[in-house]
Amino acid sequence: MSRVQALGSDSLLQIANLEVHKRSKGATVPVLRDVNLHLLPGESLGIVGESGSGKSMMLRAIMRQLPDTFESQGSILFEGNDLSLLSRRELANIRSKKIGMIYQDPRAHINPMWKISDFLTEGVISSKLLSRREALKRAEELLLEVGIRDPKRRLSQYPGQLSGGLLQRVMIVAALMPEPTLLLADEPTTALDVTVQAEVMSIFRDITQRHQVGLILITHDLDLAAATTDKLAVMYAGEILESGDSTRVVAAPKHPYTAALLAAKPDIQIKQLPKPIPGRPATAAEAGDACIFADRCAFVRDECREHAPLLAKTPDGGMTACMRYESIEPLLRRGSL
Repeated sequence: MSRVQALGSDSLLQIANLEVHKRSKGATVPVLRDVNLHLLPGESLGIVGESGSGKSMMLRAIMRQLPDTFESQGSILFEGNDLSLLSRRELANIRSKKIGMIYQDPRAHINPMWKISDFLTEGVISSKLLSRREALKRAEELLLEVGIRDPKRRLSQYPGQLSGGLLQRVMIVAALMPEPTLLLADEPTTALDVTVQAEVMSIFRDITQRHQVGLILITHDLDLAAATTDKLAVMYAGEILESGDSTRVVAAPKHPYTAALLAAKPDIQIKQLPKPIPGRPATAAEAGDACIFADRCAFVRDECREHAPLLAKTPDGGMTACMRYESIEPLLRRGSL
């Protein structure tokens, strides 16, 4: 049974009761558990959590690019279309025109033998969205928009001649070339230094507003996601433990895991040293009849080990899967752990 009800049909993307399992030695192992999310046109959503929490796997499920040994259940509606019912050709058409993907390491996804102009224009030309002249003009305009000066010269260069920060901007331009309605960004700043990270994230914030494109940003950095997105979903062991308005989630977390992620990062303003989360991250396969975060939680009680909490609405409009959040909420504020 789903922990939340499906939302309205005005969503750009609506994920309802998504489950992903891996087939292994005649058995099935859960990877994602009852994921429910929605995204409105022009809205941005950050999905955060430790490595192995299921963030990237959810993007693969959305794109219907799961490995052969994986299977999914539930519905993923994109612009009203159930992606699970589409043919390969229909899916390819949506991926090439409607959904842009931005990966973690741009060098791994750009052919080093191609000029930047070829990389940016090949897709829209082959799909007959634009002529070569139109494609080059659009590429120049978008390069300027993401802060790359002298776009004509950059288009004539090869990937090896550009820095990592410039290449990530080129990846953003590539995703925007067909004028998509949804961007998926998987840890797009991990390989960049802090200054360049801030610049790239500023670009994401600007383009979602200017182009009215939806954005799903995958990251392990809660503060970074909150500064860029409208709302956040915190994942752990293949399920969502908290979601809500980005500013609210960071300022007043309702789940101990969210608070622990915030405390695990140094905070200069309140002179807080990082506090590692004890224990190891759990997997979806370990979920049972208890709170999946119980073994690492500073506020665990016997009741937490006896019942798995449901994802419930909070008074401020968010969602949390913690049965004790009302009593411990004052202790979850940043700097209190």
